[in-house]
Amino acid sequence: MSFFNDPSSLFNLKGKVALVAGASGAFGNVAAKTLAGAGCRVVLTAGNKEALEKIGAECEALGAEVTLVNDRPTSKQSSEAMAQTAVDTYGSLDILVVASGINRVAKIDDMEPETFLEVMDANVTQSWLLSRAVTPQMKKQGSGKIVLVSSARGLLGHPAGYTAYCTSKSGIDGMTKALGCELGANGVTVNAIAPTVFRSPLTAWMFADTDEAKKVREGFYARLPKGRLGEPEDLAGPLLFLSSAASDFYTGHILYADGGYTAG
Repeated sequence: MSFFNDPSSLFNLKGKVALVAGASGAFGNVAAKTLAGAGCRVVLTAGNKEALEKIGAECEALGAEVTLVNDRPTSKQSSEAMAQTAVDTYGSLDILVVASGINRVAKIDDMEPETFLEVMDANVTQSWLLSRAVTPQMKKQGSGKIVLVSSARGLLGHPAGYTAYCTSKSGIDGMTKALGCELGANGVTVNAIAPTVFRSPLTAWMFADTDEAKKVREGFYARLPKGRLGEPEDLAGPLLFLSSAASDFYTGHILYADGGYTAG
């Protein structure tokens, strides 16, 4: 039977095993609930135990099988343990979403080298460690989906002290392309979602009712064809696409979920 009889089957994720790192954050929260609601069995990781347990309960309420790992992928050992937990618990590992990350804003002459390296470690090194950890199992299966989180700031600079963040997201873009080339022949796709400003703890100040926030928002609205800032739910569709068979021919791709910000 042709898939045209049921094109929506391309997005079917029922029974898939997904590892979501940084599940307690704004994007990780959406990723966890989106994949759980789509029928995935999910392994959720985060350093904040209380927040992790909360998102775990929300995923269980959606009918998903859930396993929690209260840890961050800060080392080879911790990253491999997360991947192994998925395999030991559910027998496979089909999807990796790395949703963890931080930002530290300061002009370059005010930023300490340690702060720059902290951002690079959280945003780039940990994504690399987890991608490395899941690769053997995905290659063994002959299939897998790795979804990293970039940003419009991986493509565009920013005058307000974003050297660490922009550099880290450019690093994610390069990693996505390099791994996409490296793993494509193994049936593993590697893609990234690149949002513009979305509502999250990192950007809460931009949504506040202050003169500074209003001025910043107005600047963004002038560049956003959609005329608004992003909400976390706007990331659900791109995630479903990149996690499913619908994107099997897409790899090394940066998908800009930015309301048209980078188009003009």
